[in-house]
Amino acid sequence: MSIVSFKDVKMNKEQKCEFLFSMIHRLIFHHVFWFKEVEHQLGFEGALEVLDNVLNQAKKVHTNRLNKDLGIEFKESIPQKLLDLEDEKLEAMMETISKMWLANDGLWFLSVENLIDLNDAKRCNDTCWCWFSPFEAWTIKRILNLGENPGLKGLEKALKLRMYAFLNVQEIKWVHDNILEFYMKKCRVQSARKRKGLPDYPCKSAGLVEYRRFAYGIDKNIKTECIGCPPDEHPDDWVCAWRFLLKK
Repeated sequence: MSIVSFKDVKMNKEQKCEFLFSMIHRLIFHHVFWFKEVEHQLGFEGALEVLDNVLNQAKKVHTNRLNKDLGIEFKESIPQKLLDLEDEKLEAMMETISKMWLANDGLWFLSVENLIDLNDAKRCNDTCWCWFSPFEAWTIKRILNLGENPGLKGLEKALKLRMYAFLNVQEIKWVHDNILEFYMKKCRVQSARKRKGLPDYPCKSAGLVEYRRFAYGIDKNIKTECIGCPPDEHPDDWVCAWRFLLKK
């Protein structure tokens, strides 16, 4: 008998680095699978409550280990090197991560479409938004400390911090104290299709899920209406538009 050790597996430096990234990938997936199972047992809001507790504790555990192994200094769970960066570089990193997020979204869509068909890709996409939108809303509310029901002013702030906000051109209009309109002036996805001579991607089914669930995640008293979204016809100065009303 012998002690089992990863050191028994011969790997060169490149393989070890690739394996390290695969371990990080597994860490992320394990995190997500835990969330999905807790959501199955306790409901979505219950899972978010547990996640809040996990994140608060994980920051302390992970920062201590990274400091010990890599000598990364932290200030209140934030890497000091990030705090030392200029705002322009931090904002550039935000934009880069948003582009990576959108690229992953496209890769998933195309992979399902190529493996099965377009209908199944659209169905998977729409269902994904059903979960991602309220999670993104919860994340932004948590960062901004918006409170339980921050109303349309809270929604206005949150819309400016969505992943799409770093990639697309957006406009917000106040119609009334309890009516807010959101216009997607330029959409990265639709602009790419236009350059290729393709028609608009019919994203209304996804948008109805995405914007309603996001607004509801910010404040349960907000009602969402679609002004227009492909395949609807739209003017040249916007691609999709949404109206948010605060129910009295």
